[in-house]
Amino acid sequence: MSVQSVDRALEILALFTTASPRLGITDISKAMGLAKPTVHGLVRTLASHGFLAQDQESKKYSLGLKIHEMGTILAGSLRINQVGGGPAQMLTKSTGLATRLAIWDQGTALVTLLLFPESVNVMYHQIGPRISAYCSSLGKAILAYMPPIAIEDYLDHQPLTSMTPTTITTREGFLKDLEATRARGYSLDLEECISGMSCIGAPIFNYAGAPVGSLSISGSPDQVMGERKPGLIRELILTAQQISSYMGWRPGESAQASPG
Repeated sequence: MSVQSVDRALEILALFTTASPRLGITDISKAMGLAKPTVHGLVRTLASHGFLAQDQESKKYSLGLKIHEMGTILAGSLRINQVGGGPAQMLTKSTGLATRLAIWDQGTALVTLLLFPESVNVMYHQIGPRISAYCSSLGKAILAYMPPIAIEDYLDHQPLTSMTPTTITTREGFLKDLEATRARGYSLDLEECISGMSCIGAPIFNYAGAPVGSLSISGSPDQVMGERKPGLIRELILTAQQISSYMGWRPGESAQASPG
């Protein structure tokens, strides 16, 4: 397979998203501006290696199990999962809330581990979903500690689209929210991403004090923002600090972004 073919094959895989999980040869041909015979050959090769799978009724394609297999391997090999799995599991047990670990990738918070209170002994090492940073506690916990120039660059390329009635959609309002996050040491998602779900997030730092990931707990607004909120915040921050220490971070070394 030539370099051009490899490039096109990767472009085909990138076409499959949450919004477009199944695509036909015609769909792919139009999206890439390629002739159907060319697309068919590339798709057939990807399918033969398990990267794509064809539905026998619709004849459309979806991502194959090989993608899931590789994602599982990657998630399990991530250092943040290796050192953070245990502490995250303890956090879920003590709070009774869903816990997520995420890393920063391509301008989003990419979930790498998920724990549910009803199955706390099962850790879901996974790659995805990607969560919009501006309306999630996972994303805001990382963004708040980035250098100001990085935050400005993010806002220059990310429309603050309304996801729910409480989503922050103005640049000024978002910058104030990040300032508040830095001041208190944790981020809030007040049903900004999904109606009926509130989240609290905390940053995870590496040996250089850079924010490389985040940890969150989530549940209904009553569960998260009720009278238990102060205790939940303490547990979350202590757990995030524990994971950061395993990543090489030492207190006082956080690369906090200065206001403005």
